[in-house]
Amino acid sequence: MSRIEKTFADLKAAGRKALIPYITAGDPHPDHTVALMHALVRGGADIIELGVPFSDPMADGPTIQLACERALQHGTGLWQILDMVAEFRRTDADTPVVLMGYLNPIEMLGVEAFAVRAEQSGVDGVLIVDLTVEEADGYLPVLRRYGLDSIFLLAPTSPEARVAAVARQASGYLYYVSLKGVTGAATLDIASVARQLDMIRRHTALPLAVGFGIRDAASAKAVGQVADGVIVGSALVAEIERGQDRAESLPGVLQEKLANLREALDSLPPTHANGIQANISVSPKA
Repeated sequence: MSRIEKTFADLKAAGRKALIPYITAGDPHPDHTVALMHALVRGGADIIELGVPFSDPMADGPTIQLACERALQHGTGLWQILDMVAEFRRTDADTPVVLMGYLNPIEMLGVEAFAVRAEQSGVDGVLIVDLTVEEADGYLPVLRRYGLDSIFLLAPTSPEARVAAVARQASGYLYYVSLKGVTGAATLDIASVARQLDMIRRHTALPLAVGFGIRDAASAKAVGQVADGVIVGSALVAEIERGQDRAESLPGVLQEKLANLREALDSLPPTHANGIQANISVSPKA
């Protein structure tokens, strides 16, 4: 059983929801990334999504785009990020780590070389934003061979036939994008999310984690009512941007912010029906 599979199984047995924070590796500086990862775990993270900075992050809003720019200014590359994961693993053997990024850096290294090194470093899964399921045949067998879960995005506009095709290839969990647009958007319609998750569940038993637009305890709790996991990224990256000149304080800042989300998720009843009233929506705070 993989670390990701075990994490979701343990959470399900306990009636709890996964909290999955995202940060960009190398932001505000490569020297701080591992400390921030440990702070996220102390704050209640179940899985960490670690962004691989890229010069053209097309799916990301301005907050994460700027984080990529800051990381790249310090020369943060994929080999260096794998070293960060290996360092994290020296004191944390349990928390799954998913690399989230774009295809180009992996292409530059070669998928086989990347997969070998990722397994050795302790990476558990890979989410390649611009790798479509139709083009994945040259990648997924290699990732599977080295025990790396292949996590795919699904969007509100994904037709049901495409959902079924993605579900057949994915492993670990599915990442449902709750909004049309880029990361960091501000309006979240929980009823719509619930309907889409119900449809997706007809095609897969994989856990469903929801991201985009989750910024605070209220939005995390609302999404936690209908999803297996809650992903928060831009809200954390914005804290890093605000605190980049006092980086020594950032672990405490991120730990506290994530702990608030963890408390909100843990306040949900251990068992509840999927879906909520159709007139419920959340407008997260900026």
